[in-house]
Amino acid sequence: MDYKALLMDEAQMMRSLARITHEIIEKNRGCENLMLMGVKRRGIHLAHILCENIKKFEGTEVPVGYVDIAGYRDDNDSRAPDKADCLFPESVTDKTVIIVDDVISTGRTTRAAIEAVFANGRPRAIQLAVLIDRGHRELPIKADYVGKNVPTSKDEFIAVSVLDLDG
Repeated sequence: MDYKALLMDEAQMMRSLARITHEIIEKNRGCENLMLMGVKRRGIHLAHILCENIKKFEGTEVPVGYVDIAGYRDDNDSRAPDKADCLFPESVTDKTVIIVDDVISTGRTTRAAIEAVFANGRPRAIQLAVLIDRGHRELPIKADYVGKNVPTSKDEFIAVSVLDLDG
């Protein structure tokens, strides 16, 4: 793929994730009853980085799981959620669940992730952390934590590469 620009290098990405971690801790007055849920694929990797940061900054380990939103998408005709491809490390009931994703655009992936969380219990709150917000919302969804806002045209594409998945 031919890239037009590099938006963040690894060091910038790690600084953004460290800042997001501090914002999560501050907004939630600590880490009690938090759960991180990465959106499959790259969101899982980012959720694990946030977990490691929380451990480093607060000395607390928060549970990390993941959701595969494929069965929860509103453009999927079968609409048969594959709950086997979601991992909830414990009950979401009365937890603040932070959905972690690499890029938010229309908001439809986030809506599907929220539906997957609600299919597994009733959290106290759901928050959203994203590395990149590129705009173009089709749903009234706003990220609570954003690494970088990048205004794009609808025909532009943003690719997030992570070492574990992309080399």
